[in-house]
Amino acid sequence: MIPTLVAAAIAAVTAIGLTGCSTTVDMEPAKGANDPACAEVSVRLPDSVDGQSRIWTDAQATGAWGNDGSAILLRCGVTPPGPTEAKCISLGGVDWVVDETQAPKYLVTTYGREPAVEVFIDNEAVSSNEVLTQLGERVVQNATTSESACTDVETLEQDATAG
Repeated sequence: MIPTLVAAAIAAVTAIGLTGCSTTVDMEPAKGANDPACAEVSVRLPDSVDGQSRIWTDAQATGAWGNDGSAILLRCGVTPPGPTEAKCISLGGVDWVVDETQAPKYLVTTYGREPAVEVFIDNEAVSSNEVLTQLGERVVQNATTSESACTDVETLEQDATAG
């Protein structure tokens, strides 16, 4: 009886230890996360982006990369931005509107695409140019429909991670 209890205790401690190692990032799904194109975005999400490993999320049509899942966060099905005077860049074949209010962390949203995809990028951990190029080419271009384009496309400043 005692060896059975010891074995059960060891199994329980091992199971708790293993689940403690796995990380799931808590995210809120976008209102349009149930769009079929967001399912296509989700299945195209890469295992790594700019050297950051993918971390699982607990919300539909989302993705996260980085040691704790905070270097890059993605949500599909957000409200598409309308005409704006904010910076608009083109990387990976996709136009992106850049919110620079929290620099060096940027909230970047696809422009002129249905459904819209937003990406939160910590530019101190990753190259925003590389992240947007990789996600644009591998995911967004192939899973969303282009409806319009930026009229005044700018370039990003040199990344903090470039060297």
